[in-house]
Amino acid sequence: MSVPETDLALLHALEGQPIERVTRDGVEYVVLGTAHVSRSSVEAVDALLAHQHFDAVAVELCDSRAQSMRDPEAFKQMDLFKVIRQGKAGMVAASLVLSTFQKRLADQSGIQPGAEMKAAMDGADQRGLPLWLVDREVGTTLKRAWHSVGFWQRFGLLGGLLASVFEREDIEQAEIEKLKQGDLLESAFSEFASESKPLYESLIGERDVFMAARLREEASRSSSDEPRRVLVVIGAGHLKGLTSLLREQLDDPAATVARLAATPPKARWPKWLAVALVLLVFAAIAWAFHRNASLGTQALMAWVLFTGGFAALGALVAGGHPLSILAAFIAAPIKPFRPGIPAGGISAMAEAWVRRPRVVDFDTLRDDIVHWSGWWKNRVARTLLNFFLVSVGTIIGEYSAGIHIFKSLF
Repeated sequence: MSVPETDLALLHALEGQPIERVTRDGVEYVVLGTAHVSRSSVEAVDALLAHQHFDAVAVELCDSRAQSMRDPEAFKQMDLFKVIRQGKAGMVAASLVLSTFQKRLADQSGIQPGAEMKAAMDGADQRGLPLWLVDREVGTTLKRAWHSVGFWQRFGLLGGLLASVFEREDIEQAEIEKLKQGDLLESAFSEFASESKPLYESLIGERDVFMAARLREEASRSSSDEPRRVLVVIGAGHLKGLTSLLREQLDDPAATVARLAATPPKARWPKWLAVALVLLVFAAIAWAFHRNASLGTQALMAWVLFTGGFAALGALVAGGHPLSILAAFIAAPIKPFRPGIPAGGISAMAEAWVRRPRVVDFDTLRDDIVHWSGWWKNRVARTLLNFFLVSVGTIIGEYSAGIHIFKSLF
């Protein structure tokens, strides 16, 4: 008995592709594990949609990542002033740094990471099928990953992100092969994810639970005559965990989604430590004035020069305009009396106002930041760099001022 030609084409496209079928609550989930940098994964998605019937398509994407794939130029509409005012400059900078890793992968492998997800979305659109975006927002995942590790590990994460910007060598073939069986976020933080159980849980484990709950949630919203067979396109690194959870998960899906979508509260001790330091320093300055007006003046000047000086140095290193350097110098010493936008935000807004980003800066942003010099050449990247370095400079200045004042008084 001969096999139909269409079935042969499908079998050929699925050869070597990990695929699982799970039936839960009357819904059959056809879960395809894909490689994020593989043409064969794109072909497998296309073949499944062409030769089998599905009532819906689910992909390992959140709203922001899906929008970025559908409209790669959307980031050009970014309101830089709004980003800074809302305190999102750090998150935008981290996302841009991650994009350098993706671009290097694309340049080296010849295929854009996530192309199979784009193929699934396009296929759903062409066939008029509902599209389910089941992954957690990437910003929430990064925040939860950040909060999952200790204080010193965070420096390692920052160092790893910065190193990825300055790295000029090709990504090792072993790392690319690992990515074909893993996860894009895990690979970007591979060294730390493999050594830190909390980090791995935030990047992979929690997302498996989240995506299983989202699939069940979407299915429960459908009436009995709607989506009964769903194509689920996810990274191969999630296949085992997701399918197991789809079979066994008993918790209310909406409650699970809400719990894992929440941003963890910021640790209070760093804020209280900073407040305590400032109070101690100003108590010391007041004591200095009580003892001697000249001594108090010297202590106050030390506070201004250390905090303002290090903040201004940060703006200078970032290649800031003289006005943004001046703004950093003025804003840093009065930070305790000016809650709200940090000194880095004020300096960055001054930089963006004096050197307004041009259309070409948004056009070339993702290409520029692949090279370390591009962070100083591109006006958008330089503004974000200004925010980061001035903020770091302010913190260094506060501690340095405190040490100097206490040493001079005691």
